[in-house]
Amino acid sequence: MKIFIKFDFNAVCRKVLEDKLIKYDIKHRVLGFGEVEILEKTNPQKFNEFTEELKEYGIDIIENQKTILVQKMKDTINEMIHSPELVNVKSSVYLAEKLSHSYGYLSNLFSDVTYTSIENYIIMQKIEYAKQLIVNGQLNLTEIAFKLNYSSVAHLSTQFKNVTGITPSAFQRIITKRREIANKK
Repeated sequence: MKIFIKFDFNAVCRKVLEDKLIKYDIKHRVLGFGEVEILEKTNPQKFNEFTEELKEYGIDIIENQKTILVQKMKDTINEMIHSPELVNVKSSVYLAEKLSHSYGYLSNLFSDVTYTSIENYIIMQKIEYAKQLIVNGQLNLTEIAFKLNYSSVAHLSTQFKNVTGITPSAFQRIITKRREIANKK
């Protein structure tokens, strides 16, 4: 038997982080996604064990200031993509205001650290979200294009194909076929 799972990556990460902080009795305050303030000095060995256990879940503690800012940019971009009220906001303006740096500085830093542009990262994240929405099956392609602030389904399809190599319709057919095969078993 196969089951299909829908999950919120951000919620899963927050839950794992919170559980591990409690497990290691680390007094903390969550400031935002990906940002935790440690409220008291922690035993270095206990903190190392905590850090190692987080790595098992693909969660790393970032110490380099530039890398921290890039991670904040990624978190802000994901927030924009997943928040209906922010879908029509211009990303350059939103990033500059939210992170208190000029967009030019943010753009250059992002490219230096990740070897890709902010625009490409946004497209990649939108396509990943579109794939999740297609798998979820509750919205049609027109609704998905609208939800992700594409001017048309054709625009979504072009970017989807550039990133994945197939159209969203083809991706939809593959998902449908896999479900049919899984249900026959």
